[in-house]
Amino acid sequence: MTNAASGVPGAQRPPGPISLNRYEVEPAGLGFQTFLKLPVCLTPEDLRAGRIDVAICGAPWDGTAITRSGAHLGPQAIRSCDYHPTPPLERPHLHVGVDPLEHLRVCDCGDANIVIGDTEQTFANIRSFVADIAATGAVPIILGGDHGVTWPNVTGIADVLGFGKIGVVHFDAHADTAPDVQGVLASHGTPMRRLIESGAVKGKNFVQVGLRGYWPGPDIRSWMEQQGMRTHFMAEIQRHGFDAVLERAISEALDDADQLFISVDIDVVDPSAAPGTGSPEPGGLTSHEILRAIRRLAAEVGIVGMDVVEVSPPYDAGNNITCLLAHRCVLEGLTGIAMRRLGITEPDYLEERAANGPPPQPLSSNGAGLAAAAEDDQLMRRS
Repeated sequence: MTNAASGVPGAQRPPGPISLNRYEVEPAGLGFQTFLKLPVCLTPEDLRAGRIDVAICGAPWDGTAITRSGAHLGPQAIRSCDYHPTPPLERPHLHVGVDPLEHLRVCDCGDANIVIGDTEQTFANIRSFVADIAATGAVPIILGGDHGVTWPNVTGIADVLGFGKIGVVHFDAHADTAPDVQGVLASHGTPMRRLIESGAVKGKNFVQVGLRGYWPGPDIRSWMEQQGMRTHFMAEIQRHGFDAVLERAISEALDDADQLFISVDIDVVDPSAAPGTGSPEPGGLTSHEILRAIRRLAAEVGIVGMDVVEVSPPYDAGNNITCLLAHRCVLEGLTGIAMRRLGITEPDYLEERAANGPPPQPLSSNGAGLAAAAEDDQLMRRS
């Protein structure tokens, strides 16, 4: 998780997570801004000593973006946009009745080593950084960064689990399967092609959801079909509804691949809810739809990794709504992982009380309830 030139952080201390919180309760905007103000792990030894289940980390790189820049600022903005005070470390999910922080050991691993101007070395650093985390058994959740970083993100996990063993569910307005960009292989428009061509992911184990707009053209779409990629356009969602398409995507994700990685390009969501991105495309998913989809995939299928990319804070609006949505995407992933650990894997699970409202108040068979209500009414009238 570090390179030889920078030394090994924490080499002079016992391994384990490090809490950076000074007080028992801290407002969200104070103190050191790790994700949820979680403890920090700087080395694989820290992760193992802490028996970490999920490691949040950053890949603050946008050197391969061909549209509006700013995604390198995404990881820190996502970390710092929450409004809930922590500690205490608790996030009870009201939809499903599960607090992921009660059942998972989660930390923040900081960011991969970014070398400004050097895509090849940066991607090598990201790949080894993610692989080091995955090798400990922790699930890496990577905050981007432009979508180019998904190439080293997934490859790093494949280095540990095996090439061709991972399936990817890719939420995006764009296919990101271009052969190159002006002759350059690394770009935020090419990572899915790189993963397939390298053998890290089989084409038939790629499921894409939310594609729309005016790219790619027939030649690239033909290549995608030849690889067996499962592509769900927004037109399909319009015709059949999001629920039907999500069910298809879940079924396809379970087909053949041993493990699942979720890649969320925030521009899959309509710009009205996610304006802070470099390539906004109108007509996308709602925030509710993407959050629900992530939680379901993590709970019902299970994941070995996830990234949330293309958040560009300079283009965000209002109360940092894009950063907040990206933050909640991570929380949904954590919740789904916790649900699966608890054995809550039934389709579209919702906690009974949350989904159906309060139970009706029963009336006694002798009408005593009605009589009491009538008596109360009479007393009110006399007063």
